[in-house]
Amino acid sequence: MNILITGCNGQLGNEMQLLEKTHPQHVYFNTDVQELDITDREAVEAFVEEHQIDGIVNCAAYTAVDKAESNVELCTLLNATAPAYLAQAIERRGGWFVQISTDYVFDGTNHVPYVEADGVCPNSTYGRTKLEGEQQAMSACRRTMIIRTAWLYSSFGNNFVKTMIRLGREKSELGVIFDQIGTPTYARDLAVAIFAAIDKGIVPGIYHYSNEGVISWYDFAKAIHRMAGITTCRVRPLHTSEYPTPAARPHYSVLDKTKIKQTYALDIPYWEESLAECIMQLLGF
Repeated sequence: MNILITGCNGQLGNEMQLLEKTHPQHVYFNTDVQELDITDREAVEAFVEEHQIDGIVNCAAYTAVDKAESNVELCTLLNATAPAYLAQAIERRGGWFVQISTDYVFDGTNHVPYVEADGVCPNSTYGRTKLEGEQQAMSACRRTMIIRTAWLYSSFGNNFVKTMIRLGREKSELGVIFDQIGTPTYARDLAVAIFAAIDKGIVPGIYHYSNEGVISWYDFAKAIHRMAGITTCRVRPLHTSEYPTPAARPHYSVLDKTKIKQTYALDIPYWEESLAECIMQLLGF
């Protein structure tokens, strides 16, 4: 198959590129904005036709959650309009579309893990535009797979893990939110899951994916420092109210992964094992 990967310079896009080497039966077109502007409908249609694309994995998104509150137009363009253009273009070729979405489509008021059929109620611009992207993609392409993920990190790009390591080395004390609960996702593991879906054949629908387990951001930060050997920085637990942000965050956004595990026979790693693997990469081991 000819597979288009958008957002190839991001966390997930970079991990997808690494795994492409283990799936040489396909031809990959790795693009970022320099190679393909996915907000340009005509450019998207021309690219998909010219390269006879059979499937698209859209790793591109506007992910600056707080900045999104004052950049609604750009956020909507990247998170909702662009997925529609990609889905429409691949539908004309009878192909499949994988759209990456987010736990922010939920308001975070649950106390048990969210399943795919739970009602959505985003309370941020980022969450609303990502939900619109889901809806646009599914209405435009019959073979669309939506993957909602959460707390994404990698050895590539900017993320919580790298920030905590940097600040832990610079500061003697840090405050981190303890009353927002979820599960981290190592982008490498998500990329593995996407390739498992491609190999089996895309089964359309909405799926949830994160690593296994449940923690707070505070617990996550403590684990990062422990694994990175940082001992000179004290991590203090903060209430969300002590750290106001422009965008509201879900207080509880644990995702139930039963559907994706059963559909694609996935064995999802525990968050701590994956974090250790990523930190080994970052520290050069």
